[in-house]
Amino acid sequence: MPALKKILCALDLSDQSESVAEYAVMLAKMSGASIVAVYAAPTLTQYTGFHVPPNTIDNFVGEIVSGAERSMTDFVSEHFTGVDARGVVVVGYAAEEILALAESEQADIIVMGTRGRKGIDLILFGSVAEKVVKNATCPVLTIRPTDDD
Repeated sequence: MPALKKILCALDLSDQSESVAEYAVMLAKMSGASIVAVYAAPTLTQYTGFHVPPNTIDNFVGEIVSGAERSMTDFVSEHFTGVDARGVVVVGYAAEEILALAESEQADIIVMGTRGRKGIDLILFGSVAEKVVKNATCPVLTIRPTDDD
């Protein structure tokens, strides 16, 4: 019988993240699992060839990461009460980073939101959730945004 010991909760720190966290907390309370909450900050390396000095991009990414770490700390303390949880900020392409962290943390399940993109947005930008679902070695629970999110 499958057991949940570790839950990877992928967040984008948008309004929908609260709903995603609620599902992760529910699963953790039911199973006694711990939670690793993760936010993937963009690398912006694709812009180094556009006459933008690399140190400027590195500084900007550093500021994004610092801000995300503060936001993640606040988010975890506010939304993961009553469970063993910690926040992690990684830098890179979201789907790849979520999958790598799930593997290294030996997560039993990934809980994440979907942004609900449709049509041309989905074609142009793809779906992080879709890439994670297709490539994860563990189950993935996706939470669709509601009208309230």
